[in-house]
Amino acid sequence: EKENAAFLRDPVGERLKEDVLEQKGRLQRLVAKEPPDPLSIRVLRGHQQPITCLVISPDDKFIFSAAKDGSVIKWDVESGKRLYVMPGGKKGTEGQHMGHTAQVLCMAISSDGKYLVTGDRNKLILVWEAATCKRLHTFTGHRDAVSGLSFQKGTHQLYSASHDRSVKVWNVAENAYVETLFGHQDVITGLDSLSRECCVTSGGRDGTVRVWKIPEESQLIFYGHQGSIDCIQLINEEHMVSGADDGSVALWGLTKKKPLALVRQSHGTQGESDLQQPYWVSAVAALRNSDLVATGSHSGSVKLWKCGEGFRKLEPLCDIPLVGFINSLKFSATGDFLVAGVGQEHRLGRWWRAKEAKNSICIIPLKRGAGAPSSGAADRAWPRELQELVH
Repeated sequence: EKENAAFLRDPVGERLKEDVLEQKGRLQRLVAKEPPDPLSIRVLRGHQQPITCLVISPDDKFIFSAAKDGSVIKWDVESGKRLYVMPGGKKGTEGQHMGHTAQVLCMAISSDGKYLVTGDRNKLILVWEAATCKRLHTFTGHRDAVSGLSFQKGTHQLYSASHDRSVKVWNVAENAYVETLFGHQDVITGLDSLSRECCVTSGGRDGTVRVWKIPEESQLIFYGHQGSIDCIQLINEEHMVSGADDGSVALWGLTKKKPLALVRQSHGTQGESDLQQPYWVSAVAALRNSDLVATGSHSGSVKLWKCGEGFRKLEPLCDIPLVGFINSLKFSATGDFLVAGVGQEHRLGRWWRAKEAKNSICIIPLKRGAGAPSSGAADRAWPRELQELVH
């Protein structure tokens, strides 16, 4: 017993224990505490059209974003400066143009930070070297817009989802196509994966969320939303969160076919009293292996939620004022900050236009006093026990 006690005090032992819990999907760091200070939000401008997607590099130093004009930008988090701009080109110039010639809808970065991939309405997936933003390869094969991309954690295996209703598997390091998976009855709107050889998808108007088990070539089907399911993100290996245009946010366990928790009208309603419609949920994000979730809409705010009671409850934490369509949300790996991609239009269409909105990237510090999301400032801002939970 003494040996066990010594092992548990050992930081290496703690890390191994966390790794085991993470693999089992049981690791939950309790970090959902204090609301951020909205005055310290930093706004980065560079895209001419609505931002559709973004990712943060694994070391939290860079943000990559893309927009409806086909442009892709690499930003430095600390300074807020643009490091590289890959401009969008005119339709029909695919042969000679380095970047996209259509709206970019999705992007992903490998967990070693080596590869960035971007997918567009022109059915193409472009592979970039993340460090230099040099274009390395183009994957073709989808028969409609590419709407979701995710790397399997710890590998260069890539999953892609499309409006052609299929999921494809690729090996980016070898520029190789692996296989195609079918099942959704309508366009796929989003996709995510972690370290297991499986991915999760949101199926738009077919009303399903699916878990694809790649080696078994099988899929699990989940029902719970009433409207089009437009976004999805894994929280850990066993739980995920999704959002729909009926205004609902759902929390799922991968072993239950119905949501563990469902919040209807999560961002409120709009319109005249007798014609009130819920604000669509256009983006969801989760701080991996924690109890903290964020959702976006065009309701004027990003909402932070706490997953309570063993993922059986979604409790509202706070609203962060942000005008416009929140088309993408991502937490930094450390949980120091949240990044929102904001646009005057929804990423998937042009149903409304928020004229007062700015097409921009917003960096929202999540730790008291962390105006710029540098780890030093953030570490000083949070109590030591919370720092230990996040780091």
